[in-house]
Formats: sequence, structure tokens, C-alpha cells
Amino acid sequence: MPQIEILEPQARWPAEFAEIGARLRGALGPLALAINHIGSTSVPGLDAKDVIDLQISVAALDRGLIKPALEAAGYLLREGDWFDHRPAGADPDCQLWAKLMANAPEGERRAHIHIRVRGRPNERYALLFRDFLRATRASAASYGLIKRELAARHADDVDAYYAVKDPVCDLIMAASELWARDADWRPPPSDA
Repeated sequence: MPQIEILEPQARWPAEFAEIGARLRGALGPLALAINHIGSTSVPGLDAKDVIDLQISVAALDRGLIKPALEAAGYLLREGDWFDHRPAGADPDCQLWAKLMANAPEGERRAHIHIRVRGRPNERYALLFRDFLRATRASAASYGLIKRELAARHADDVDAYYAVKDPVCDLIMAASELWARDADWRPPPSDA
């Protein structure tokens, strides 16, 4: 089976996010300032990998507090230091792009849980990217086509897939910033 497989939109994705989000909300309580459905499965009509991406916004990346709360919800905090792709021209301070990552245990619904600090550019990036694609169907359709073409050529080479996909996302973000200014966009409240 290829490592990267892009599916047509699935009607079940919003409900799957809602279930995972409720579990996380129950375990994290006020530690989670927001829990949002992000990534391609959060955009109606967009082709995506069959992985539910969630963003948990927190005040600080405190493993000592976050790890037991995630485990209570049935998720596993991944080891190591994690950093999001930094777009060209963005602030070079790597701590602005730091995050924690968690996953579901083997055999459960695949989910990538991105834990980011409230107000940092990587938290904003995920939300603005999602909202822009939700608002601009033509951009979402083009993005879906790019992902399908990349998966057709690099299904077994994750590094090659993301080496092209990340700069494409940065181009979309440039358009997103203009849209955000014109729409007076603000980060949305929690989805869960």
C-alpha cells in the first residue's frame, strides 16, 4: 500500500473529527484553549489523505501537563522536538514554529494531533489556510488536483511529496493573507 493515498472527500470526516475533538476536550479541559479541525479533511469537497488533523491551541508546550491529558483521551504524545515548515520570508525564530505531535494508538482511527502555542504563526497558518480554502472553492479544487498529481508521482516518497507540497501551500498562504485582510479574518473559536 502506498504511503500517500489521496481520497475523494468522505462524508464521515466531520463526524470523526467531532468524536476525537470531544474526547480531547473532555481530557484536556481548560488546558486546550481551542481544538480545531484542520488540514484537508476539514475543507468540504477537498480531496485528502484519510487522516483527521486536529490542532490543539495551548498557552505553552508543557509536556508534563499535556502528555497525561492526551493519554487520558487515549492518544500518544510523540517524542522529540517538532517544528512546522517555515515559509520563505517568515520569522526565522524556530521556536515560533515549534509544536508537539500526538497520534492515535495502532488500530484506531488515524489522527494527527498538532499542539501549538496560541498566537504563534504556525497556529494561525493552519487556521487561515483552512478558512481560505473553505471560502475559495477554486483554490481548494486546484490544491486538491496538485495533491493528487503529487501522490501519483510520489506515493512512496514522503520527502519528495512534501518538498513540492510545502512551497505550494506557501503560495496559497500568500493569497490567504490578502483574503484575510479583505475579509477582516480573525482566528475562529474552538470547533470542539
